[in-house]
Formats: sequence, structure tokens, C-alpha cells
Amino acid sequence: MAVKVGLDVGGSTTKIVGMVDGKIIYKTVVKAADPVTSAFGALGKLINDNSLDISQIEKINITGVGASFSGSPMLGIETVHITEFLATGLGGLYLSGLDHAVVVSMGTGTAYLDASYENVRHIIGSGVGGGTVLGLCNSIIGIDDPGKLTEIASNGNIELVDLTIGDITKAEIPGLPMNVTASNFGKCADDLTREDKTIGVFNLVYQSIGTMAVLSSRNVGIKDIVFTGQLTTMKQCKEALSQFPMLYNVNFIVPEDAEYATAIGACLVQE
Repeated sequence: MAVKVGLDVGGSTTKIVGMVDGKIIYKTVVKAADPVTSAFGALGKLINDNSLDISQIEKINITGVGASFSGSPMLGIETVHITEFLATGLGGLYLSGLDHAVVVSMGTGTAYLDASYENVRHIIGSGVGGGTVLGLCNSIIGIDDPGKLTEIASNGNIELVDLTIGDITKAEIPGLPMNVTASNFGKCADDLTREDKTIGVFNLVYQSIGTMAVLSSRNVGIKDIVFTGQLTTMKQCKEALSQFPMLYNVNFIVPEDAEYATAIGACLVQE
């Protein structure tokens, strides 16, 4: 069995995917104090959990902001650096089953890619992403733990935070339902709970990302939009993005294992 490994290395977290003949046999996330420790820890976990010999690993394709540490073969295995945009685009296509799509990478910020198996092109980027959620929530309620925040937000009431079309007019506007957001935090009052404030932050970030995704799709003339990255794992993701397909005639896809898209795409690159 010849295993191809994809590593998506962040500052302290590494996502690893093992593939055999184009099929995923293993995936996990390893956190550590630094990228070197997390990357080697992930590789060791893959080998241990699958009872592999090092000789069974054909190649390691590595990408991500923390991948620069690796200037030589890891554990003596051929190690190739892959451009992160290319890896993310290919991973988004693989998970969605599409041949051509706008792939949105929701990380600390957000990147928008025009992706096909022939070419992956960066359309535009935005500073609004997971870092925005954590930073704003830390400033507003003093918490920046993603797991805690998503649970807190689950008990918030967005109707007390965002101003909707129905709040500012009783006249019907063609193509805009009354419950569509007119202004994020536009109804914000002094007595909002921390739950309300947190769901407001999530809605602000996801709707900003969704709007940019629609604009990117119009820019390249593609209606299929695939969302990837760690922000896809939060409960609020699909709900916050749910209105966009109806409003703008696009196809929003949040595939299973979307947080592993970059590691998967790294595996798929032939170099």
C-alpha cells in the first residue's frame, strides 16, 4: 500500500490526510505549541494509527502558513511544498464532486478562488473570517474559544440584534423577503445578552463572507460556490448562509469534511 500524505500546517494546528489511489483512508487534526511539533505529531499519528511502515508513505505534500519550517524531507520521505490556493481549490472540487466552482476558504481571513482541475486562480481576499469572530467576541464578551462561542451563540436571538427589511418598511420590495438583513447590529440595544451579541457577530461574519462569495461568482460567471475551512464546522454556518441561494440564484455547498479541504487538495497535486 502506497500512501500519499497531505499536510495543512497552521501556526499550531496541523490537519493531515492520507490517501491511497485517490481515496481518503485517514484524516485528523493535531494541535501543539508550534507548527513543527504539530506537523511531526500528525505524521506520527498517521503512521501509528494505521500501523504503517515509513516505507509505505510514498510522498508528503505540505502546505499552509506553517509549512515553511520544512526545508528538507520529513522522516526521510520525499516532501513537496504545495501552494495553498492550489491545494484549497482542488480540495474543494474533490469534496463537492464538481469540476469547476468558486471555492471559498474560510480561515483567519477569507480567500475566494476560481477553481478547476486545469487551473486555480485567486479572485480576491477579505480580512473578514475566523479571526474576526474570535477578535470581536473577545472584545465584546471576553471569550475567544471557538467551541464556547458557538454554544453561546446557539442561545442568542438574532432578531434582537440585526435590523431586517421588515423593520424599516412595510412595503414589499421585489426579490427581498422581509426577514432579510438590512443592517448587521442595526437594532443593537443596551440590554442585549452575551448570547445575542455573539450570534450577531457570527451573522455579521458569515453574511459578509456570503456576500463576497456571490460577488466572486458573478465575477467569473459560475453559480456553484463551495465553502471550506474551519468556520464550516460551526453550527451557525449553514443557517447564516441559507438565504443566499434563494436571493441570488447561486448554489451554496458546504461539503462534509470541508475543514480538511486544503490537506486533501495537497494530496491531489501531482508534482
